[in-house]
Amino acid sequence: MTHPPRHEPTSPRDLVGIGIGPCNLSLAALAHPLAELDAVFYEQRPGFDWHPGLLIEGATIQVPFLADLVTLADPTSPWSFLSYLRNRERLFPFYFAERFHIQRAEYDAYCRWVAQQLPGLRFRHQVDAVRWNPERDVFEVDYTQLGTEGEAEALGRTYTRNIVLGIGTAPYVPDALRPLVDAPGVPVLHAADYLGHRDTVLAAGHVTVVGSGQSGAEVFLDLLRHRPAGRERLHWIGRTEAFAPMEYSKLGLEHFTPDYTRYFHALAEPVRDRLVAAQWQLYKGIDADTLAAIHDELYRRTLGGGWPDAVLTPGVRVRTAGRIATSTIELHLEHLQQGTRSRLTTNAVVLATGYRERPLGRLLAGLDPYIRRDSSERPRVDEEFRLVLDPSVTGSVYVQNAELHTHGVGAPDLGLAAWRSATILNSLTGKETYPLPTRTAFTSFGLAPAHRVPQARQPERLTPLVEGP
Repeated sequence: MTHPPRHEPTSPRDLVGIGIGPCNLSLAALAHPLAELDAVFYEQRPGFDWHPGLLIEGATIQVPFLADLVTLADPTSPWSFLSYLRNRERLFPFYFAERFHIQRAEYDAYCRWVAQQLPGLRFRHQVDAVRWNPERDVFEVDYTQLGTEGEAEALGRTYTRNIVLGIGTAPYVPDALRPLVDAPGVPVLHAADYLGHRDTVLAAGHVTVVGSGQSGAEVFLDLLRHRPAGRERLHWIGRTEAFAPMEYSKLGLEHFTPDYTRYFHALAEPVRDRLVAAQWQLYKGIDADTLAAIHDELYRRTLGGGWPDAVLTPGVRVRTAGRIATSTIELHLEHLQQGTRSRLTTNAVVLATGYRERPLGRLLAGLDPYIRRDSSERPRVDEEFRLVLDPSVTGSVYVQNAELHTHGVGAPDLGLAAWRSATILNSLTGKETYPLPTRTAFTSFGLAPAHRVPQARQPERLTPLVEGP
């Protein structure tokens, strides 16, 4: 099939969004009241879902509920989490629950509520290619409309002055384990698919969880709670030197502010690359409450004497792996500090090995001659989240959660989604559509002043009252 026969309106749109995850959903919600902005968002999935395989009962998101889709840019928006609670007549129960961090399942339900009401979202639309048309000074976006079974139903093309990419991340499987995931038989799955295969994993004789981040901790805790005492037969391994807590001090959290994002963006490329690698504990550690819950559950199982049949070993990498017969997997392990090696046989493996940014190469192949790159061949991204393109391209391509190398640890953080969306919309409209704060952190991250310290407020002079006659 070739594109089109089916056209959208030939007059170019102002914005086409590709992907509808939390980041682009935030942008769509903040764009909705802007009548002058003609925007549409495409997503190949049939509807919104957010990590459905990890909506484990009791698991919470790691940012406060104020870090919803809109509040930190527009607290009066009808698409806030509090508006969602009011719509569901749940404001008073939430008020008395006194929860600052909500459950993942509730965040997912909130996002679904927003997605169901925004008219500019087009689900079951797979974007196939993006090109720049120099004759018309617009981008061409080719898409395939999908049926209920995922089959191609129609082809189309739309034209737009600007694009925003929000295609998110994809589950990462290490090379040593990829053949096992693809082969049938013994369950080897990424944590992103955990809930869909949970019963099968629980039924396995011995289970190994690989990965020492938040997802690994949540999966291990869920398995531990549902395995019989004394017969847990669980093994949890990870490459980090410890099952380390996430940095959650108040000043540490200021790394997730616009102030730090601007500071990081202005650093030299080699410095940025070193920082991202060194700051893993800011966004890849484990929530302290989850670590405490794991310890509590392990301790509870010692009350009758003895120790639970659970092994927790950090500082370990999987070198290679293979299947033995039809029911067993052998993992070849190396301890990074000791330099020792061993083998571990298991009946199921859950890979909590994280996510990687989805590659943009195939989607943006038509724009490749125009994209300016850094010394590592990564796209350059300016302070307003735009790809740096050849000056002959008059439109802009914005990116969301694809700028870790240029904007730092806040790139995948939900807490900066509304601010980033507002920044993009201000850039698009050429005005301060959403007023944004000039200062957001007590920390000054560099010696050069990045912002002006506001003067202390002077007490208001009151006019003395004069009694009448």
